Amino acid sequence: MVMNDTLAHALSAINNASNRGKQEIEIYPSSKVINTIMELLKVEGYIENFETKSTTRGKITTVKLNGKINKIGVIKPRFSIKIDSYEKFEKRYLPAKDFGRIFVSTTKGIMTHISSKKENNGGKLLAYVY
Repeated sequence: MVMNDTLAHALSAINNASNRGKQEIEIYPSSKVINTIMELLKVEGYIENFETKSTTRGKITTVKLNGKINKIGVIKPRFSIKIDSYEKFEKRYLPAKDFGRIFVSTTKGIMTHISSKKENNGGKLLAYVY
């Protein structure tokens, strides 16, 4: 079976494991985008740690959860966003002001919406977490 959206699969697996109170989850298959999102989640304090291992079938990422994720998911369709329209999407995907993060793919890499606003970058919306 072909998986169309590996990022959506990974984030829904994290959301389900977090809702069930699990401490660790394995994500397969893994990609550079998933690992970049995991790095941002670690920096923001939503996960404790993650580790990627290569196997003969692909990469497996093991994520250690710390119970700080209420909801995590992808944004479909991947809306293009300009600097002046961040507030509209913050109201749509986050429950309160300055609560949670939206991950944006910009020309300077994947970053949170807060750092993207500071650097005056637009881009495409990828995912949200709070």
